[in-house]
Amino acid sequence: MADKPSVLFVCVHNAGRSQMAAAWLTHLAGDRVEVRSAGSNPGDRVNPAAVEAMAEVGIGISAETPKILTIDAVCESDVCITMGCGDTCPVFPGKRYLDWKLDDPAGQGVEAVRPIRDEIKTLVEGLIAEIAPAKSEATA
Repeated sequence: MADKPSVLFVCVHNAGRSQMAAAWLTHLAGDRVEVRSAGSNPGDRVNPAAVEAMAEVGIGISAETPKILTIDAVCESDVCITMGCGDTCPVFPGKRYLDWKLDDPAGQGVEAVRPIRDEIKTLVEGLIAEIAPAKSEATA
């Protein structure tokens, strides 16, 4: 893995889980990690309940737009994390793949999205501790 690891979050529509995960990783790791997100079948817009749930914790994702999953995005990433998209993510040797089992926030209200948001935060915190710990954590 390079000095600055790169993570790609993939879900079907790139409108909920992967957007929240990318936002959490960017927010919590800052510039220590390069962050991408994409979908195998991108939606028209980011899920409004996901936008609202993230805004509640001070993270704005309303300006984000769903993006199509490309082979280049996978090739350029050290870690590819899928969230309910099955086998649509291309697999390349030398990449690390994780599959996070998370409920799909599509069509749900913010009350149902909050626990998903919080579970994603916990998973992202674990990922950061592993691939890009803060300098004080790495030297402790």
